[in-house]
Formats: sequence, structure tokens, C-alpha cells
Amino acid sequence: MSDTRSSFPVPASRDDGAQGAAPAGPADGRGRTPAPWPMPGHVQQPAAPFPESDASWPDPPDSGRPAPGWGSRRRSVEEEAPGEVTAWGHPPYREARPRPGEPQPPAPRAPSAWETSPGREAGLPSTGAAAEAGRPADGEGLPADEPAAPPARKKREPYLDNVKFVLIAMVVAGHSLVPTMDAHSAKSAYMFIYTFHMPAFVLISGYLGRNFWNSNAKINKLVDTMLVPYVVVEIGYALLRYALGQKWTLTIIDPAWLNWYLLALVLWRISTPIWTRMRQPLLVAVVIYLVAGFSEISGDFSIDRFFGLLPFYVLGLMLKPEHFDLLKPLWVRIVAGVVAAGGAGVAIVLAPHVGLDPVYFRYSFKSMDMSWWVGLGVRGAMLVAALALTFALLALVPRRETWFSDLGTRTLYAYLLHGVVVLVAKDQGWLDVPWLHGPLGVLAIMSSSVALAIVLCLPETRTAFKWLLEPRLVWLYRRPAESRSTAGEPPAPGESSAPVPR
Repeated sequence: MSDTRSSFPVPASRDDGAQGAAPAGPADGRGRTPAPWPMPGHVQQPAAPFPESDASWPDPPDSGRPAPGWGSRRRSVEEEAPGEVTAWGHPPYREARPRPGEPQPPAPRAPSAWETSPGREAGLPSTGAAAEAGRPADGEGLPADEPAAPPARKKREPYLDNVKFVLIAMVVAGHSLVPTMDAHSAKSAYMFIYTFHMPAFVLISGYLGRNFWNSNAKINKLVDTMLVPYVVVEIGYALLRYALGQKWTLTIIDPAWLNWYLLALVLWRISTPIWTRMRQPLLVAVVIYLVAGFSEISGDFSIDRFFGLLPFYVLGLMLKPEHFDLLKPLWVRIVAGVVAAGGAGVAIVLAPHVGLDPVYFRYSFKSMDMSWWVGLGVRGAMLVAALALTFALLALVPRRETWFSDLGTRTLYAYLLHGVVVLVAKDQGWLDVPWLHGPLGVLAIMSSSVALAIVLCLPETRTAFKWLLEPRLVWLYRRPAESRSTAGEPPAPGESSAPVPR
């Protein structure tokens, strides 16, 4: 702002109202010492006196000509610190001190190396409490020029891996017991295993497929780890049977032997959005399961197994981690042990008197020579028995890290490859030894099956057969950005055009 008043000499500084001061100046304010600017939070001090000068007002410090009387003032720096107005005759600004009783403000600290890392400067979000736990306080012990360590990778939960290995060992044992089914002990063990081991596998598959359609990588696995292995294994087993002297048979749409699970799993995965949209998906699935027994459903594309095991997959979709926590208490595990022992006892009693068709969850009432009301009762009983034994197994399997936890991460190889050993053993008569057709033989076969499952779940087995059973087909898929551009849509915010991860 400009001052239009005429120049006047600056009188000696005097304090208005001070004892012994000179009389006050004119009423218009000329000749008075300028009042200090208001400063927050502290009492104003009287302005420093100015020496006599011919200038009406001293020049500001940045005007190029220093104000008279400033030569004697010693400063540690040439420029005034921000906030100081001492060139105008006022005291420098000081931070307001808290009044007695007010909380003390936190002391400022220098930014740590973590805060000044490239990720922080770019505005990236923090990695969470897990990364904060192992971070030095205030950057102590972390050089400023050294990049911050990446956050620790979340450890894999071993519980479901333990469950999967136990189930795959049962799969191998069940298939190995087939040549000795004429023995009561073998048939009892076979009936007990088949009552729940595949329903439990399907339930776990449903639980792990809850967020299947939220990931492009998981969708790609429909082809990479299900359809491609299905075709490879179908051709491989056809060649093996032909090499063993059997007739050449290859029907891609009708899965042979153990290969049905891959095709049924593809259908269950495809149907997942339908079940997640329903209000009562489990009730609908149970009704479909019961009504399917009235029809002669073909085995093409594993449609018979798709409907026969549908309730277990839908139940797996509905389960949450807290539901598995209900199986932790000791009394639940004790009850689970009683249920498992009771199921084994029932299998021993019923094995000589009933057929095995109901445990396959695929045959109609007519094919099992049952009336419709008996068939509904049998299907309902099998559903209840399978669920009871499945949850008994889930309660009894340890949740901690075990020696077979890592093996449970590679059960696909044991499932697809164990059939080769079983077929060769049956063809060569290795299981026709008389002592194997009895209780001791059942124990020997099951022990050998566990050993075979261990070998087929080793990392070396995966390394040897990964190129065949889990091929990398990145070239087969379009990038997410390309898919949107083909549909005429702009890329989603934050969507990368990098190759689809696997």
C-alpha cells in the first residue's frame, strides 16, 4: 500500500502512557511510534527505538538500500527468517507457547527413511500393520540411501493343505483296493472311503472357488489346469490301456475312470455365479440332487457326477473361515472321532449285504433297482452320512504345520498320475497275492498307497511333469486392455496391459 502523507521526521521513541513520557503528538497520529503488529499467543513488547533519520519510513530489507541504524545489528544470516518483521521496528515472531493446563503439542521429528522412500514419495498406500511391525522406529538403523525392505509375504495357511493330502491318500487307497474287493475287509474299507472322500474333495473345491470369477488368472486355470490336463490324461490312459493289451478306446466327451473329476469341476466352476446369486442355493441344490435320481443321466461330460455331488460344491461356496473355526473345540473333535469310528463300523456291518452303487453318487433309482421312495431315502441317507463324515474329517485333521502340509499343495499330480501305477499293478497281477485279500492285506495296500501319494506330491514330480500337466498358455489369452478395446470399452482405471499372470 502507498502512503500519501507528507514526510515528517521520526521522533524519538516513547511509550504512550509511560511515566515521564513526552506529551502525546497530534490527534491525527503523526509523530507517534507505530503500534506493533498483533502477534498470536504472546504479549507484545515495545518496539525498538529508531535513530534520528531524514527518511519518512525505513526501506524494507529487500529494497537494495539498508535502513539507517541497521548496520550495528548483528545477524547470523543475511536474510531475515520467515515471519520476522524487525526491519519495520517490531520484534521477531515467536511460536505461541501453550498456556498452563493446555496439552503439549507433539515435538516435530525428522522424516524417517521409510517415509522418504520412493514408494512414499509417489503417494503409494502403506502396506499395513504387518509391515509396520518389523520397521525400525523413526528410521533408526535404516540408512537413508538404502531402499526399504519389501513387506513380508503372508504365510500360507496349512490347514486345507493337510486336508487335501489326507483326501488324496484316500483316493489312491480306494483305487488300489479294487482288485481285492472280494474280501470283506477290503469292501468295508472301500465303502467307508467312498462314502465321503469325494464329497469332501468337492466341498473343499467349492470353498476355494468362492472368488473364482474375480480373477483372470483363476479363469485361465479352467483351461490350463483342468481342460488341458483332461485331454492329456485321456489320451495317455488310452495309450496305456492299448499298450497293456486292451482294445483302443478314446472318447473325449465321456471321461474314463478318474478323469471325471476335472470335467465336473469345470462345470461347477462355470455355474458358480448362478449359485452366488440365489437366495437359498443349498436348498435348490439338494432338491436337484434328489430329483436327479429319477432320470437316467448320461455320463457324457460328467453330467451325472455334476448333479450327484452338486450339494457339496454349493455348500463349499457358502462356507466361510469362521465356520471351520467351529470345529476347533476339543469336544467337537471327540464327537468327530466317535462319528468316524461309527461310520467305519456301519460300513463293516453293511458291506456284505448292500451294493456299492449309492456311494458313487451317479446312478438313478431305476439302475439301482429301487423304487422311487426307497431311492429318495437312500439318496437322502447318503447325503447325511457324507456330510457327517466330511465334517468329522475336517475336525480331526491337524491345523498346524505338519510334515505333509507342503505335499498337500501338489495333489493334482497325485490324482492324475497314480492311475498309471494302479493299472500296471492290476495288469501284472501284483495285487493277486492271496494274503492281500484280508485285513493284513488292506493295511499293506493302504500303507503303500500313502507312500505312493507322498512320492507323487513331491516337488521333483511336479518339476518332471509340469510341462505336461500345467502348461503355460499365456499366448492363448488376450491382455485385459485388449479385451476391453475389442468390446469398444476404455481400459479400466489402474488396469495394466501386462501379460496375464499365472
